[in-house]
Amino acid sequence: MNTNTLALSSHIIGLWKGVLKDDLDFSSLDFVAALAKTKGAPLQILLMGSATKLVAPKIKTVFLEDLPPEEVAKVQEPSGLVNMGNTCYLNSVVQCLRAVDPFRKGLSDYQGSGGQNTLFLTALKDLYGHLDRTADPVPPSNFLRLTKMAFPQFNQLGPQGQPMQQDAEEFYSGLLTQAASVSTDALQATNDELQGATNLADAVFGIAMEETMRCDESSDETPVVTQDLHRKLVCNIQGGTAGQNVGHIAEGIQLGLEGKIEKNSQVLGRNAMWTRRQRMARLPPILVVQFGRFYWKATPDSQDHAGVKCKIMKKVSFSSTLDVYEFCSEKVQTILKGCRDKALAEEEERIQKKLDGKENENDDDVEMKQDEDEEMKAALAMSMESAPVGPGLPANFQGQYELFAVVTHKGRSADGGHYMGWVKAASHKVDKEDLDEDWFVFNDDEVSPCKTEDILKLQGGGDYDMSYLNFYRAKK
Repeated sequence: MNTNTLALSSHIIGLWKGVLKDDLDFSSLDFVAALAKTKGAPLQILLMGSATKLVAPKIKTVFLEDLPPEEVAKVQEPSGLVNMGNTCYLNSVVQCLRAVDPFRKGLSDYQGSGGQNTLFLTALKDLYGHLDRTADPVPPSNFLRLTKMAFPQFNQLGPQGQPMQQDAEEFYSGLLTQAASVSTDALQATNDELQGATNLADAVFGIAMEETMRCDESSDETPVVTQDLHRKLVCNIQGGTAGQNVGHIAEGIQLGLEGKIEKNSQVLGRNAMWTRRQRMARLPPILVVQFGRFYWKATPDSQDHAGVKCKIMKKVSFSSTLDVYEFCSEKVQTILKGCRDKALAEEEERIQKKLDGKENENDDDVEMKQDEDEEMKAALAMSMESAPVGPGLPANFQGQYELFAVVTHKGRSADGGHYMGWVKAASHKVDKEDLDEDWFVFNDDEVSPCKTEDILKLQGGGDYDMSYLNFYRAKK
């Protein structure tokens, strides 16, 4: 009943009668006199409701159990993947790639032309669709079957007949090899965003790497400059020949881009030592960094002399933002510097106007700033025209990436242990480091919430989960 239309009355005539409203002062009613008239009997108050029709709520209450499965999946924690027998390497990578929007869009537009590649990628697309439509764990049976068909090495069995643990990075690289069969010309929604690359894998993850080789023993030797396409950066955590101690991801990347090699010198007529230096000549929308935790150790004293795969447990720190400026070619650095200078000038101007006010600027100051702005825009336009930074990147990209997914490995054995995926919640896409942002950890079929501060602890140095593949996306 509507409380504004209630009537209050008593069998004691003269107490009060009328419409009960919110502003009624009950202290104004003489209850003492009314009780005196009852001669000790209880005072009875009658409430009578009006005939006013109740108004239905504007928003209908909907209970979670009444929603269809695809709607429940949108409001609950994302669904996990069932472990089909040492398939955590596959589950972790699939969950991280699930958060790569341009890759998902490319798969959704892909129709295929038949063959094993089509079956593999269609199964992955269907698997993502299934994960999006349910909140329950999904067994990746069909996709796993096609993975083993495409990569027979993943079908290996252990001594007891159980499926062997595989390398998550090898699966990631193999998956992108399959995705490289998807031509960007055949895509629709992603075509405008991914100009500058010929296929989906390179459009989203491709890095044009420029390598310069210089002979250390002869200044007359012409440097050899080549360009190749990579789909990840490698963080060298083992150290170089000089015994560098790598403690941060930037140090490891820098070390991985440089090195020494022995090759023939035409000037000297013999082999000589050369210095290898790589720099990124085209940047990707999604940057993947692999921590070089696994390596082969020679075993000359063993019977098969095949060597053994070992794991480096050392701690290597990283933050939620990665600046790649120092790893870029001179042309790309010119573009990034123009964007940074422009952004810095705009920020300084905004702060100055806020402090001083527009009225403090005279005509000469305004004209000078306009000239500087025009010069900045002209230099930026020229650099952007001469060397595009990369497909799918914003025009004002400054070379900074934000961490949004991590594949970790736990255990001391390179051929064993356990992989998990850690993915930033889709609602969090801010451009600042916030230790309280929401993430999810995918432990196969078990999905749990966590925070950014938990992600930054995945540095290694012990038996806890440690980062193996870091996924970064361009900050806009």
